[in-house]
Amino acid sequence: MNKHLKNRKPDIRFLRDMSAVVADQDWLKTAPNFEAYYMYRGIETKGNLRYDITVIPAHMMGDEFIKTKGHYHIGSHPEIYIVLEGEAIYLMQKKDDNGQVDDVFAIKAKAGDIAVIPPFYGHVTINPSKQKLKMANWVSMDCKSEYELYEKNRGACWYYTKDSWVKNKKYSEIPDLRFEKPVRELPENWERFLEGE
Repeated sequence: MNKHLKNRKPDIRFLRDMSAVVADQDWLKTAPNFEAYYMYRGIETKGNLRYDITVIPAHMMGDEFIKTKGHYHIGSHPEIYIVLEGEAIYLMQKKDDNGQVDDVFAIKAKAGDIAVIPPFYGHVTINPSKQKLKMANWVSMDCKSEYELYEKNRGACWYYTKDSWVKNKKYSEIPDLRFEKPVRELPENWERFLEGE
């Protein structure tokens, strides 16, 4: 897939695009507006599914490791991520009918590992290393992203910093963080799974 990226222009998420979800707002005031990550959408399609590649360079946002902005999927669409290079932490949280987070878990993954984002879970991807993270995802083209809860609460309910995991105090209730293992193979009937069938 590397050769396919050379002729493509990515969508770029700048630090300023992420300002609402950065933990250290004091650091943000004087931080340069660097390119946080690159999204190459629609590299490939398979039926109604889209294959994207995202590249997240190693960087810090103050004491916090670089991450994606974070979003929920409108509706019940799951998503599948595959780490191509580097390391990732996929931080997932589910909200109840009142908008309170009632479950949160993380998957630590390295090259070759697969993380499945379940239906109804919002998610953030963190690059916790000093190397570039390159990952691919398969998602339904009917899937739409919703950023409001993450923007309103300054990110996910947990931050990953150089010292440890830190609770985001913007949330009134924060479940304990648990860890799940990645998988090495795509789920059975994964195409139908992503379509919600």
